[in-house]
Amino acid sequence: MTATFVLIALVTLGGAIAAMSLRHLVHCALCLVASFGGLAALYLQLDAQFVGLAQILVYIGAVAILIVFAILLTRGSEPPDQPAVTPSWVMGVGIAVLAFSSLAATMVTSFVTQSPAKPKSDVTTDVAVKSIGERLMRDYVLPLEVVALLLTAALIGAVIIAMREEPK
Repeated sequence: MTATFVLIALVTLGGAIAAMSLRHLVHCALCLVASFGGLAALYLQLDAQFVGLAQILVYIGAVAILIVFAILLTRGSEPPDQPAVTPSWVMGVGIAVLAFSSLAATMVTSFVTQSPAKPKSDVTTDVAVKSIGERLMRDYVLPLEVVALLLTAALIGAVIIAMREEPK
């Protein structure tokens, strides 16, 4: 493991843990952005430029910002303070540790992790990203525009619902 991987992994895990454990929703959403950024950096380190840049554009640039806006538009009063550790929280941590250990044991004993690594192909990633972009703009323009219109309509609908005043 390289120092870069360890640093990116710590940022990703720290952001995810903070997003789950902080009390203020805005802080949780911003920590989720840090976790998404760490995932994008991991993808970029693995030479998956398209997936890394899509992670940045879609999740950080769209989903996380939409979550922050939704929190800020719909936030009424803050919830009452609750105790930090409850029995359901302890049970949730126990189930998470059990799920993680079973997944880790499966990955360690898998034949895929014990097979030798394949050599890198001669195809550069620039060509792959360029061909994906060309196909999106040539063959899939209509579905791309339909998805853009659908997301815009959903955002406008969310703002209208959030701004609607209830009768007194």
